[in-house]
Amino acid sequence: MAGFALSSLVGLLNRILYSGAFGTGTSLDAFFSANRVPDILFNLMAGGALASAFIPVFATFLTQSDRTRAWRLTSGVGNFLILGLGLAAALVWIAAPWIVPNVLVPGYEDPAQIELTVDLLRIQLIAMMLFGISGLVMAVLNAHQRFALPALAPAFNWLGWIIGLFLLVPRIGIYGLAWGVVLGALLHLLIQLPGLRGLQARYIATLDTRDPAVRQVGGLMIPRVFGVAVVQLNFLVNIILASTMVAGSLTGITLAFAIMLMPQIVIAQAIAIAALPTFSNQAARGQVAELRESLATTLRAVVFLSLPASVGLLFLRRPIVSMLFERGEFDSRSTDLVAWALLWYAAGLVGHALVEIISRAFYALKNTRTPVLVGAAAMGLNVILSLTLPIGFERVGWTPLGGLALANTIATGLEAFALVWLMRGRLRGLAYPRIRRGLVAAAAASVVLAAFLVLWRNQTRESSVWLVGLGGAVFGAAIYWLAAFIFRAPEALALPGLLRGRIIPRRSPDPPGADLE
Repeated sequence: MAGFALSSLVGLLNRILYSGAFGTGTSLDAFFSANRVPDILFNLMAGGALASAFIPVFATFLTQSDRTRAWRLTSGVGNFLILGLGLAAALVWIAAPWIVPNVLVPGYEDPAQIELTVDLLRIQLIAMMLFGISGLVMAVLNAHQRFALPALAPAFNWLGWIIGLFLLVPRIGIYGLAWGVVLGALLHLLIQLPGLRGLQARYIATLDTRDPAVRQVGGLMIPRVFGVAVVQLNFLVNIILASTMVAGSLTGITLAFAIMLMPQIVIAQAIAIAALPTFSNQAARGQVAELRESLATTLRAVVFLSLPASVGLLFLRRPIVSMLFERGEFDSRSTDLVAWALLWYAAGLVGHALVEIISRAFYALKNTRTPVLVGAAAMGLNVILSLTLPIGFERVGWTPLGGLALANTIATGLEAFALVWLMRGRLRGLAYPRIRRGLVAAAAASVVLAAFLVLWRNQTRESSVWLVGLGGAVFGAAIYWLAAFIFRAPEALALPGLLRGRIIPRRSPDPPGADLE
């Protein structure tokens, strides 16, 4: 979590810098449009799909102390990955002049902006190749319970963007940011390579499609890739719709979504990445009761942390956006645009966090089909809502951009509910008494936090946005913890001992039999 927090801060600095340099103008819209294609391809062929399919199989070999088969699996998957990404990059490079105006951004009418998007797309295809290799290295390290370097890798990725902003953008404009993306992907890989020391890593030049382990990873990836495709389709729909809205809308939803993802990455993704190898080992040993208890405790902790973050973003959204971005070309109109989208994205933070955790439990059970089918249904609903809600927003006089964000929030919330309900049946219960105790306390403390933030905003209305934003965040966090402590939330009770580097022995705050249902 500390590594992810650092990465989020560096990523935030990066967004502050590029928003100040380019504002919410057409050049940054072109950059984000171009960035989406290699991101889609990477997520389809590697990304989360690779880790969710690779780690459970790889962890099984580690549990059996069969390192020879483990590294043969790694080599085979890596070779197929490089071949597939290379072929995809070549095809997209050739077809880019047709893809951009006909598929990616049909709302663009300026030929110069279309040409710029094509150029930026071709440059960033290089980053996709590097991220594919880096993603496999990250999965290997996580499977060995090594999380420090993989957690720092995103910070080095953003560092590449920042280097591009300072050294290349003054010379070649927005093209410098695209080359910064390539440099960031390279740094993302290089920072992780030292972690392979001591793991007896071996490379085997093989493309054996008959290898049972490689085939199992491929089989697990197929439904996951389908799910990722549906998610990326939704992002593509948002790009197309935003390109037809007021100028800067694409940058607006991109920044708002990134702000919402910051606490989600630090809280949910960090915990989920650390939990997957543990879930996988418990599943490999058939320890259903232990897996059920681990999952219940993890879900409770994620809700305890993500719920106040959601409330904070809802009530402090405008001072946060203004504090972070309002400088240079980023004016008050840009702040209003991003804050409006953030209002609707922030309401879905808890749903996003729960999906991260519960889907990892399915992957640990080598079940990628269920979360994919649920995710596909949710994203299908997301697309439908994205096509309809902006129209409703416009009819009532609201900026239609908010409808795209609300569609995502509704769909993700329903996805989280469905996955939790299905996992309950798979594990024959989810230790609800253990979860309920923390959930009720966190909800009550969040109500107290919301009331405090309303009073805080009223009392600091004429103050600097830095006082409103930072003060609200710091004092709000203290108020939330104090309220949660009073309401006997287990995580709040454990925090003093954790901060002192040890857990204070005390009677468990969970009711008797909380791990059973």
